[in-house]
Amino acid sequence: MPARKVLFIQTAFIGDAILASALWETWHAAFPLDEVHICVRKGNEGMFEDHPFLAGVHVWDKKGGLLTRYPSLNRLARTLRRERFDAVFTPHRHASSGWLTWRTGAPIRVGFHVHPLRRLFTHTVPHGFEEGLHEIERNHRLVQGWTDDQLPQLPRLYPADDVASSGDFAVLAPASQWATKQWPVGRWIELCDALRDEVLELRLLGGPGDLTLLEHIAKGTSHPRTVVQANLSLLESAATMAQALWVLTNDSGPLHLASAVNAPTVAVYCSTVPSFGFGPLSTRSRVVESTESLPCRPCGLHGKTSCPLGHFTCGSSITVDHVLGVLHVL
Repeated sequence: MPARKVLFIQTAFIGDAILASALWETWHAAFPLDEVHICVRKGNEGMFEDHPFLAGVHVWDKKGGLLTRYPSLNRLARTLRRERFDAVFTPHRHASSGWLTWRTGAPIRVGFHVHPLRRLFTHTVPHGFEEGLHEIERNHRLVQGWTDDQLPQLPRLYPADDVASSGDFAVLAPASQWATKQWPVGRWIELCDALRDEVLELRLLGGPGDLTLLEHIAKGTSHPRTVVQANLSLLESAATMAQALWVLTNDSGPLHLASAVNAPTVAVYCSTVPSFGFGPLSTRSRVVESTESLPCRPCGLHGKTSCPLGHFTCGSSITVDHVLGVLHVL
């Protein structure tokens, strides 16, 4: 079979792009001679710098209002059409991705049957949130008819090997875009305090927008060795996690960064649940969630800006002792 030119479109958030990497890992394993391209939102392209097999990383700048976002999308569509792709796959279920897939003019265009522009695809596959089915397994349905692989490859990032770290350290990623997915800040401080007698540096990891939160935790704890790191690139953050003794994170983007480098991981779930299919994939990984029976949990597929009922028991009932107990047996 002659080599083909294939595009994967996932312009959602960091975690979605990381999990989608399982698609191109699977495709490359099955068809190593094919030319593989991806399309991601601006800000996520840095995760795929110096990638060993991606031939192209295309970017949609989604910032700004209608006057900038959609002209940018139209320019991207023209660029992709000039590439003359043989096949395009998109796990993204928004109209923009379907329109972009159609505009490529590729003879094979594959998406989920729940996509609002599914009529623009040449092939559709089922999508559903079956209990316990991981997102990479859902996405794998898109390529399952084109490869002989019954199981997906794991998502993977390729950070540089020369990011040096010395000594024993652990990574704590306490931030989340959604308040109801974030273990309360007071618990993070208590956890750091509980670890103060261990010969272990704690690296508080996040993005520039998380700096205030990270500094608040660092100033609030009695732990003598806390380091705030809010200026690393996504790949540098992944490299740091790859060298850590363990990573503690919410159900958020850093969880998937850790999975992509197979870092030992403990994930704290507050308002969401692992059965949605976004759990850790590292060889050594554990989940921590409330032991209370809460009829209001989960309150949605994604997080919320605040607890709809005002009590946030799903987060506050997760104790430091519970998390420590899981960390010690990781």
